Amino acid sequence: MEKKIVLVTGATSGIGRHAAVFLAGRGHTVLATGRNVEALAELQREAADLPLSTLRMDVTDAASIAEAVREVDRRTDGHGVDVLVSNAARGMGGALTDVDDEHLRAVFETNVFGTMAVIRAFVPAMQERGSGRLINISSMGGRITFPFLGAYHGTKYALEGMSDALRRELAMFGIDVVLIEPGYVRSKLLDRTMETMHDASKDGSPYRHAYARADKLAERTRRIAAGPAKVSRAIAKAIDARRPQARYVVTRNARAFLTAFKILPTRWVDALLKRMYGLRPGDREDPEPASSGRHSPAHRTDAP
Repeated sequence: MEKKIVLVTGATSGIGRHAAVFLAGRGHTVLATGRNVEALAELQREAADLPLSTLRMDVTDAASIAEAVREVDRRTDGHGVDVLVSNAARGMGGALTDVDDEHLRAVFETNVFGTMAVIRAFVPAMQERGSGRLINISSMGGRITFPFLGAYHGTKYALEGMSDALRRELAMFGIDVVLIEPGYVRSKLLDRTMETMHDASKDGSPYRHAYARADKLAERTRRIAAGPAKVSRAIAKAIDARRPQARYVVTRNARAFLTAFKILPTRWVDALLKRMYGLRPGDREDPEPASSGRHSPAHRTDAP
């Protein structure tokens, strides 16, 4: 197995943290990045015996990204990174009509614009060398949609489309582009997404009753969620493969949901989800009009 220089974004928690340690354990030189300095220091201590070093980088800050590129060049003697694992993401729950512009933009700023900003920063060195690999951590939520996750789904659908375009555009430079599509995985992202849904329900939302039902569904989700190790193994497979797949679907629940959404008629899926989430006309318990000023603050997986 050829050893690579791998940069992982959003490596302070969840999938990113596990992947950084896992890949370093396989002998790759890992640059683990994130915003939380204390979490990065803790990760550095944990991986003291591994070829892993940490680097602060905020994917939504152009100056931070530029400084990270300079530091990576310094640490790699101008080589840059062989593999960029774009994992930093922000989760948000709530009906789309309950989400204000500020928080909708925030989730797109991290998951879409931040991801592309980092890619644009590190790809030139790959183009110059004529080799490289981009591994974008998407989700089954980039191909199927559940109620109250529309903002998050929107970002992952965007990432899927951009990754398809990048794969075709960068092939001439010897750069592969891979999508990792996990299903439910135990991480802070799910918990923080549910927290934002709770916030949305406090402002007189007409979906209050449905949010309560969604909360119970989330508890079931946690019971079937896989550990981050499955995602890390898929990332390692995508790095090691001579010709990687365009997509790696990770976890049984992801494969099951993707298959069900594919073979069932759309109206059947809609009816099933409306029943599960309490979104049929007769399900509403409080017919009073909702107050204005709703919000649903987004949370990042690499946030302090």
